[in-house]
Amino acid sequence: MPQIPSSARGARFIGWGTSLGHRVVTNDELTASMDTNDEWIRERTGIHRRHVGGSTAELSTISGQIALDMAGIDPKSIDALILATTTPDRTVPATSATVQNALGLACGAFDVNAACSGFVYGLVVAHGLIGVGAERIMVIGTDTLSRIVDWTDRNTAPLFADGSGAAILESTKGSGQLLGWDIDADGSAEEILYAEVGSTIQMNGKEVFRRAVRIMVDSAQKSMAAAGVTTEDISIVIPHQANIRIISAACDRLGISMDKASISIHETGNTSSASIPLALFGDFGQVKPKDGDIVLLVGFGAGMTAASAILRWNAQ
Repeated sequence: MPQIPSSARGARFIGWGTSLGHRVVTNDELTASMDTNDEWIRERTGIHRRHVGGSTAELSTISGQIALDMAGIDPKSIDALILATTTPDRTVPATSATVQNALGLACGAFDVNAACSGFVYGLVVAHGLIGVGAERIMVIGTDTLSRIVDWTDRNTAPLFADGSGAAILESTKGSGQLLGWDIDADGSAEEILYAEVGSTIQMNGKEVFRRAVRIMVDSAQKSMAAAGVTTEDISIVIPHQANIRIISAACDRLGISMDKASISIHETGNTSSASIPLALFGDFGQVKPKDGDIVLLVGFGAGMTAASAILRWNAQ
């Protein structure tokens, strides 16, 4: 990936918020509809419970409003809304339009579908918009995967859940927070994780695991190279919360201790586009950045997509 030009306008976070599905579903509850148990799910995924319920627009509006309240700004000062989601409420229009109206924004709004990599894709696009003159951008990652899961399939149902995470970026003097980034896709892996229109998620778990670790590590290494940092410089890693084994394997190959990883999957499950902001901003992420920390965001998703970003944390 290209390095960020020294002349580019930078940005930093000034507000953020999260929301989760309305109902908590424990592993024990899943035994009523499939051949599984709490120990089996925890051992293979790291998930203890997940939150389900609510529409993509509803959860996005909640997290977006919290971000606006934290930032203390006029909603109409937002120049664009980017909603990363793979589960829009309608085929047309984009769900971002619904969220824009609900939040009282007066700006362009569009959806980005890069599956679980979507929030980082959105952050990169937001920095690009700020680089060409925008002052404030809202980025939201939301998915309501419970609507496209077969709740009798023990290979997928225990994994997926509903949630949202929002952030507001504001232009700043100097280079800002973003030090390096990478976005990628390998369309040859499309068939290992997909959902047909109107149907449920289909997944080849073993192949997803094998490719996910490789593509996450590759993307992270590209971002670190673009930022001019090494694994020793990384203070915190915020990985996509797909599976604790994938996170552990990726950190091991990168040479980053799991003690530096913010993990929320035990409480949230895999919320796709929402998983990275939930681990970064939410209540369950076990490691939180402080000013000056070098933070690695890295994830993968169906497609197969990958995205990563290196941030020097300096939030308002």
